[in-house]
Amino acid sequence: MTDTAHAAGASPEAIRSHYDVGNDFYRLWLDETMTYSSAMWRDEDDAAPLADAQRRKIDWHLRNAGADRATSLLDIGCGWGGMLRAAVATRAPGAPPLSRGVGLTLSDAQAELARAALREAGSPPVDIRVESWADHQPAEPYGAIISVGAFEHFTRQQDDSPTKIAIYRHFFTRCHDMLAPGARMTLQTIAYGDPDDKVPTGPLIEDIFPESELPRLPEILAAANGIFEVERFRNDRNDYGRTCEIWAANLKARRAEALDMVGKDQTRRYERYLKFAAWGFFSHRLHLLRFRLKRR
Repeated sequence: MTDTAHAAGASPEAIRSHYDVGNDFYRLWLDETMTYSSAMWRDEDDAAPLADAQRRKIDWHLRNAGADRATSLLDIGCGWGGMLRAAVATRAPGAPPLSRGVGLTLSDAQAELARAALREAGSPPVDIRVESWADHQPAEPYGAIISVGAFEHFTRQQDDSPTKIAIYRHFFTRCHDMLAPGARMTLQTIAYGDPDDKVPTGPLIEDIFPESELPRLPEILAAANGIFEVERFRNDRNDYGRTCEIWAANLKARRAEALDMVGKDQTRRYERYLKFAAWGFFSHRLHLLRFRLKRR
């Protein structure tokens, strides 16, 4: 199974083709937290700006994983390191400081910026690694695990459902083995909506996220069964639709800079992707699932 896991999903090269487009390019249209995943609003009437909604999402994961109290945290798919910086800065009342944080990414550009941001924050005890979860071997178990926006890259479009479940199950097994007894993890992932439907994946996957495939809710539940207790999950698809609309508006407002930075073709690819993604979430074709899982 280890060999399968190493070969499964998007290759490091495929990951870098998207996330290494350039930190400055993403900075044009993401918010100040540099968070490249769905934000979280209280409801449809919540007028909070994107940065505040991103911080609310980060806080949800820290609280539900118990990372605001744990002394160690693994962030799988850490992006530019915002979750780990928040874990250092935002502790529950009376909680000890975070003494060991590890972030895993396959993007060299993300790792570079995340490390620079940590140095600016006073070099807390956080290690950003360009490493796969399948290869990670911690010296001791973590008190919490958070994974946001990585699960979508674990399988490929040619994989049938049993193959996907086996790969996801290996991921959950590895997380189980890396967690302390009774500890929790949170997972956030895009998923297909209708179990019997498949969204046309042109600009969303084949063009923007090569070698990747989305899960379905039953596949996730089957893969976690017996390894983690699913304590709660929620579908916040409208949050991601709204996030994509804001990103698209931000990119439009700074289109001239984007053209100078990455060129016309790359700019148009992202414009198509953000428009398609927003449509997918608002039309129920795509879901945004958030889970709180407890190690069995």
